Amino acid sequence: MEGRETVASAGMAWSVAALLLAVADALAARLGSVTVRGEISGMSRATSGHCYFTLKDASGAAAALRCVMFKRAAALTAVAPADGQQVQARGRLAVYEPRGDLQFVVESLERVGSGSLYEEFLRLRARLEAQGLFDPARKRALPGDPATLGIVTSLGAAALRDVLTTLARRAPQVRAIVYPSLVQGSEAPAALVEALGQAARRREVEVLLLVRGGGSLEDLWSFNDERVVRAVAASPIPVVCGVGHETDVTLCDLAADVRVPTPTAAAELAAPARVERLAQVEALAARLLRAGRSRIERWAQGLDLLAHRVARPASRLAAERERLEAWRSRLPRAVTNRLVREHEGTAIRDRALQRAVGAAQRQLDERLLALQARLEAAHPQHVLRRGFAWLEDEHGQAIPGVATLQPGQRVQTVMVDGRAQLRVEDIAPSR
Repeated sequence: MEGRETVASAGMAWSVAALLLAVADALAARLGSVTVRGEISGMSRATSGHCYFTLKDASGAAAALRCVMFKRAAALTAVAPADGQQVQARGRLAVYEPRGDLQFVVESLERVGSGSLYEEFLRLRARLEAQGLFDPARKRALPGDPATLGIVTSLGAAALRDVLTTLARRAPQVRAIVYPSLVQGSEAPAALVEALGQAARRREVEVLLLVRGGGSLEDLWSFNDERVVRAVAASPIPVVCGVGHETDVTLCDLAADVRVPTPTAAAELAAPARVERLAQVEALAARLLRAGRSRIERWAQGLDLLAHRVARPASRLAAERERLEAWRSRLPRAVTNRLVREHEGTAIRDRALQRAVGAAQRQLDERLLALQARLEAAHPQHVLRRGFAWLEDEHGQAIPGVATLQPGQRVQTVMVDGRAQLRVEDIAPSR
């Protein structure tokens, strides 16, 4: 029976769909539900919610298995699939008939560790970040209107076509210089470093665009190479990094001055649209024209005013002559008035001075009379007229009291009308 089936099979022609269906049935019957361990790479989530990725061999062998996790299974699993994860997937093998590809339909996912590439990515990121290569303070602003852009990428890359198409559409006035380099494979890091160095040495561009299309972690690994990251950080020219898609992040993104999600976005950011710049130029030209007209009008008004003044010099001279005549007529009156005021002031001051001198003289006379009266009242002659006398010794010295007298001593007394010689008979001091 088995021999007959084999012969029949050999003699018949299968349709492609029938053959793929038979292969799928054979796989299901032979293997059923299986568990496989590997490292996730090239993870993407469709808008439908289905997840598509590749499982690489965990031991590093050159083997890969396409996987799909449908929305229902993705919603039930506790692990969010991501590049670099080391996982254990349970599911079944199937054939994707539209392409005839073998794929693994994942029904559950369990994380068992991080993949080697992802671990290396995290280690290198932490080390370079600690050295300051990703410091925001190092980032430079892009020039507003660059005349020349440099593009570092592969000559055959779709990213180059996207950038050139965008520049031709938005900014045809900007010149583009391509520094070709490999962007994938073991030789790509050295080539990228050389292209960046060539641009730095030639210094013929104002901004560098480092671009590449999307891919798996392995495909983009050249942009995580330490040599390339350091070359980007050391570039004397501002670097815009547009590698991969929106979700792809490389170390070159972190080291560049500006990171954008796609190559097209890099071209749009580095080269402002020509239409926008023309609108700005037109606005500036309109402002300049208005300012020029306004200034010319002010100058014209100034010239009119000067012409009006120069056109009638006789009237100006007549006005000045009238002013001089007015001053001339006012001058004698002003001098006479000033002299009159000065004379009146002098007379007033003279009268005040005479009054002050007379008052002072009267005060002095009155004081002198008072002193004379006091002096006359104190004169000895006046005292003697009242019946008093004073005694003198033989030498003419006044005798103040009996203590200086001796019995038998001769003294003389002075009275108002003369002198008399006396002799002391007795002394009786008053008690």
